[in-house]
Amino acid sequence: MEHSDSLPDGKTLEDLQALDRAHHMHPFTAASALRQAPPFVVDGAEGAYISGQGIRLLDMMAGLGCVNIGYGRSELAQTASDAMKALSYYHSFSAVSNPTAAALAGRLAELAPEGMNKVFFANSGSEANETVLKLIAFYWRKKGQPNKRVIITREFAYHGSTLATTALNGNIAMLEPYGIDAERDIARVEAPFWYRNGGDLSPEEFGLKAAQSIEDKILEVGADNVAAIFLEPIQGTMGAIIPPDNYLPEVERICRAHDVLIVADEVVTGLGRTGHWFAQETFGFKADIMTLAKGLSSAYLPISAAILHDSIAEVIEGGEDIFQHGFTTSAHPVAAAVALRNIDLLDEEKLVENIANDLGPYFLNKLKTLEVHPLVGEVRASGLFAGIELAKDKETREQYPLEAGICEHVSQAALIRGLIVRACGNVIVLCPPFIVNHAEIDFTVDVLGQALDEIYAAIQAS
Repeated sequence: MEHSDSLPDGKTLEDLQALDRAHHMHPFTAASALRQAPPFVVDGAEGAYISGQGIRLLDMMAGLGCVNIGYGRSELAQTASDAMKALSYYHSFSAVSNPTAAALAGRLAELAPEGMNKVFFANSGSEANETVLKLIAFYWRKKGQPNKRVIITREFAYHGSTLATTALNGNIAMLEPYGIDAERDIARVEAPFWYRNGGDLSPEEFGLKAAQSIEDKILEVGADNVAAIFLEPIQGTMGAIIPPDNYLPEVERICRAHDVLIVADEVVTGLGRTGHWFAQETFGFKADIMTLAKGLSSAYLPISAAILHDSIAEVIEGGEDIFQHGFTTSAHPVAAAVALRNIDLLDEEKLVENIANDLGPYFLNKLKTLEVHPLVGEVRASGLFAGIELAKDKETREQYPLEAGICEHVSQAALIRGLIVRACGNVIVLCPPFIVNHAEIDFTVDVLGQALDEIYAAIQAS
């Protein structure tokens, strides 16, 4: 078999697979999987496609919902090269800056919802959310309210993989192996998951009920003890949970009434995925703090941001206190340059507007045709973010047991046909790059239909 010219040091594919199995610890991977088979080595990508080992696949997950601009953009490669030649690195500690970080901070403040003007840079969504947890504690202590420590989070939440952000997550499998005590200063409430939890309620009725669970928790804990709520406008990792339209505005009303900060985790939704620059615009609410990461550089280089409203920044930056927090590569000049050019391309090519006016509606309408399939309970989408909910019984919405792995079987059947989607419990999730076209969406729906047919036939035969 011929291998890519990009393989390093004259090594063969088999050499690299052996090195990987011996030495590389993979995130979110069972070690047994690599004992059973060598890793799939991706060695090239362009547009909406990745390739490796002689195989080309349509990536309708844009990596992990992050390669928004598409793969292989020469503009970003050139930007990185130019920036690295000018300034390969210098830190941003002790009032030191660099041209690209300063320009990127200004550009984000210009794009962000009104009043969100102060930006802290990190390297990942987890780091941005960890930063926010410290900022919130700092804020309330400076306000003379140190008892406001409790953070509200929701079932099915995902906010990161650091020790502190893992405690916010709604996936017990991420907490239990490490003995993380998620009860300390964390209060969990119902997710706005109408399909699973709505019962006989309309989406509007359930939206109010789910929001009310937040107010009930605030009253139970005591508003004087509650610091903030963390929320993803769309909960992606656990199944593309899109809230009822009235839910987030009602959450904002409740939080304002009880002096609770709102943190919008826009790591996935920020910078265009829902057809607006930020999902706060899509869903009609305003946060006090938001976090960005994946789409900030389209994952060409690691970079993330926490953006604060002026009302928060004024308190944090008041007085002579040193902000005792930071990362070696915060505001890295090369990563900032790439992020700035990435935003320029999103703007120049009108990719966000195209999601709102063309690709988003087309994507939803095509995926909706799968709802007639006996395995599909619901299709939901916002912009280029979609979930296909599988159901054992469409009438009662009964789920297949997770150990049956029905979603994994469907995603594998799609993969064999040349399509990457993501299995999340009983939901097939899609987050395609913004440069995807109608033909590629059509191919996706055709392949998913075939994969669903194959797995349904196997279930019926068993």
